[in-house]
Amino acid sequence: MDEVRWGVLGAAKIALEHVIPALMKSKGSRLVAIASRDLARAREMADRFGVPTAHGSYEALLADPEVEAIYNPLPNHLHVPWSEKAAEHGKHVLCEKPIALTAAEAQRLIEVRDRTGVLIQEAFMVRCHPQWQRARDLVKEGKIGDLRAVQAFFSYMNRDPKNIRNIVEIGGGAVYDIGCYPIVISRFLFGEEPRRVVALMERDPDMGTDRLTSAILDFPSGQASFACSTQLAGHQRVEIFGTKGRIEIAIPFNAPADETTRIYLDRGGKPGGASAEAETIEAVDQYTLQADLFSQAIRNGGGLAFPLEDSVKNMRVIDAVYRSARSGAWEEV
Repeated sequence: MDEVRWGVLGAAKIALEHVIPALMKSKGSRLVAIASRDLARAREMADRFGVPTAHGSYEALLADPEVEAIYNPLPNHLHVPWSEKAAEHGKHVLCEKPIALTAAEAQRLIEVRDRTGVLIQEAFMVRCHPQWQRARDLVKEGKIGDLRAVQAFFSYMNRDPKNIRNIVEIGGGAVYDIGCYPIVISRFLFGEEPRRVVALMERDPDMGTDRLTSAILDFPSGQASFACSTQLAGHQRVEIFGTKGRIEIAIPFNAPADETTRIYLDRGGKPGGASAEAETIEAVDQYTLQADLFSQAIRNGGGLAFPLEDSVKNMRVIDAVYRSARSGAWEEV
């Protein structure tokens, strides 16, 4: 397969630490251009990663005929407008999560995708990781009986008011940044959409962002609950409960690229998880797998496993979480 030629918009931390190194390892991808609003910064990044072209504006990268696909890691409020612009220039788009700030915004991307014929996908890399594919297979095979509940926790500590995650006007806050992961994973496991949501949200008194949110998602087959926070000790864990057992994911979201991970299958019998059996999952870079799959879809002309329609559904749940936090009541999805 001919390598897909990629460009990256901006100098986001996730791009520098994860996605660009992942693209460098991808057999079907080649990073050919990097853009920043500061040309010197773009050149610094290009030199650091051995990328041939540096652009001093996002517009210049979109106009670059060598670029076929772009990765959009810009602040959340810029995901839709710059993904739209990229598509209008005929570029395929892999856009960071959350793909939009509302489901209505995400719907706009479906319209531009259908009009331009390019591929646009939300970058939920966790769905590419074999630990999650294995967990879903175990659920489908009935290894824990009937799936009834998913519980997740995800947190970190960040009180820097200048950090984009703490600026409410541009889409900062815990739900947009990390709460979206338990939502997408619970939908991934249940294979259906929640009917309603109830949520409790605590906002930072100075920055206005949601710093601690807890929510329950009511699915036809069961329930998912999660808590996420930008101002607690860093931790992440997911447990999946069925009528005959449970599955625990040790490092569910930030699985390291150079270390094995473990999932635990526990059919009960001993308290405290003493009866759980560990299964080791090989070390993989979930960001590289994500790039590989997207590049393959571009070259092979096939569909995406998770098209934009799935992103709209995920955003509808996020919308409902915010509505419930305001109303104090169950909200329909």
